Amino acid sequence: MDALTFVILAALVGLAGFVLYTCVRIVPQAKVMVVERLGKFHGVATSGLNLLIPFLDSPRPIEMRTGNRYMRSTMVDLREQVMGFETVQVITHDNVNMEVGSVIYYQIVDAAKALYQVENLALAIEQLTMTNLRNVMGSLTLDQTLTSRETVNTRLRMVLDEATEKWGVKVTRVELREIEPPQAIKSAMAKQMTAERERRAEVTKAEGDKAAAILQAEGQKISRILQAEGERDAEVARAEGHKRATMLEAEGKAEATRLTFEAIHSGHATPEVLALRYMETLQEIGKGDNKMFIPYEATATLGAISVIKDVFFAKDDAARRPAPQAPGTRPAPTAASLSAQSIARSNVIAEPATLTGASAPQARRPRPPSEQDE
Repeated sequence: MDALTFVILAALVGLAGFVLYTCVRIVPQAKVMVVERLGKFHGVATSGLNLLIPFLDSPRPIEMRTGNRYMRSTMVDLREQVMGFETVQVITHDNVNMEVGSVIYYQIVDAAKALYQVENLALAIEQLTMTNLRNVMGSLTLDQTLTSRETVNTRLRMVLDEATEKWGVKVTRVELREIEPPQAIKSAMAKQMTAERERRAEVTKAEGDKAAAILQAEGQKISRILQAEGERDAEVARAEGHKRATMLEAEGKAEATRLTFEAIHSGHATPEVLALRYMETLQEIGKGDNKMFIPYEATATLGAISVIKDVFFAKDDAARRPAPQAPGTRPAPTAASLSAQSIARSNVIAEPATLTGASAPQARRPRPPSEQDE
């Protein structure tokens, strides 16, 4: 093979390769390519294998922004794109100058419109976002811009979506990235925040003191109520105990009196013994500062004294003894015998009066001797 033939074959192979390259185009997923035929819009090549007519069909390039750079590409990306902007100077409705940074998310829905309806899509979106951001922020006050970010984002998204609809672009989301007020405003806001926090702390402390005072008052109230109830129950218990003790004491005295009465009657005590016990009782009553009552029957007292005199101070019994009487007759009753009989019948011994002034029960009058007793 001579040299001329080799050159011709190489030229044919190169031409075939060039034709194959220009005719066959593979478009990736989620991307399209706008094809022009003789300078006129012909169609949109979707993802996959696409055949173009050499020298007649040609792809239309689009300029897109990647980061801070603009790049030209024959492929139009249909995925959602994000475009961040540097901070821009805005003036709020209350004449506060501050810097605001934003981020916009958009998606190309019509590649032909994105290429033929606007000259530079990325630059147009950037300038449109900045101008509308100034307009929206200028209609709000400083407090509204700081507290109503969602409202600003919604209003800005609606304005941009309406403006970019004819470009075949759908604005999906707009976010305010940062808001930087002046340093003086920051200092004032810091002081306001400090004062607000101090106010909240004072309010919280006052509410806590109020709650504590209420709880303490309720506790004191409950404590006093319980203390009063306890004192009442204690007084009731003491009264019941005193009542029970008084009743038992009275029952004991009644039982002692009954036993004494039974002992006297069952033991057949002589008048001398009764008179001696009577005097001993009177001596016990007379001790101390206690009050005493003198029996009403003076004859009973005189009789008791005569009995003691006869027992302890008997002299000249023969002279004092009465003359003997006839058989079958009873001696005349003396004052001592009458007093002893009266005491045995009544069984009432004078008791000392209590401190409350209660009087002792009075002894029954002795029954006058009848003819049968004589």
